[in-house]
Amino acid sequence: MPAPAPQLRPYAPGPPTAALSPPGECALDASWRPLPLAARRYVSRDAVLLRFGLDAGESLRLPTCACLLARAGGVVRPYTPVSTNALVGSFELLVKVYAGAGLSARLAELPIGDTVDFSHVPKNVKVQFPFGAAHLAMIAGGSGVTPMLQALHAVLGSPGDETAVTVLASHKTREDALAVEALDAWADAHPRLTVVTTLTREPAGSAWAGRRGRVDARLVSEYVAPPHADVKVFVCGPPGMYEALAGPRDDPALAGLLRDLGYAADQVVKF
Repeated sequence: MPAPAPQLRPYAPGPPTAALSPPGECALDASWRPLPLAARRYVSRDAVLLRFGLDAGESLRLPTCACLLARAGGVVRPYTPVSTNALVGSFELLVKVYAGAGLSARLAELPIGDTVDFSHVPKNVKVQFPFGAAHLAMIAGGSGVTPMLQALHAVLGSPGDETAVTVLASHKTREDALAVEALDAWADAHPRLTVVTTLTREPAGSAWAGRRGRVDARLVSEYVAPPHADVKVFVCGPPGMYEALAGPRDDPALAGLLRDLGYAADQVVKF
């Protein structure tokens, strides 16, 4: 893994911006398209903001809650852009960098101007805005926060929208908590957004004064609207989080903690 730049600037996307595009209009399709890396900067010790170029005047036109597939060195991974369709001529990915030969390490070391192949397929489009619930809960682990940023742009950036949103974000330590500053800033500016960050491996005795431990029944019951309410729950994170909270990602049936708490399958969206 390359050494981070000596001066890190936390990810700061600015105010939420709703720039919606319906499914089927994305600038990318199922075929692979090479796009050049235009800029890169580290936002934390192991997270990098990457900007990839599109044609001049071209917007990505990605539907809400959708991802792209990236391919480099024979490795394919899904990534959700954190920029909105208001950005013209490029798009941005916020990538957690893991040591080794994986795609994230390759992206972090990619020379400016070199290309990565991208595509977009219909199956990678999830629920669309408006999300159809008075209460929206987003439970995210690690880099699973990036699709939630995209959804929050739509909710908080749409004039007249009154959806109450709760984000439960789980990370290992404060140092690797992705986009926590951005989420806290949005919560300060939008009273209908509540953000709760919980850390699972934060050293004892650290300055962290927030929640500790995994997302459990107590945390969900405290902050998420009950099953009988008009509520939808978005879940995105590592496989273990899906298994514990909602069942396997690719299984439409609901299992785990959310089912045990009384939520129904049609109230839960697995990203």
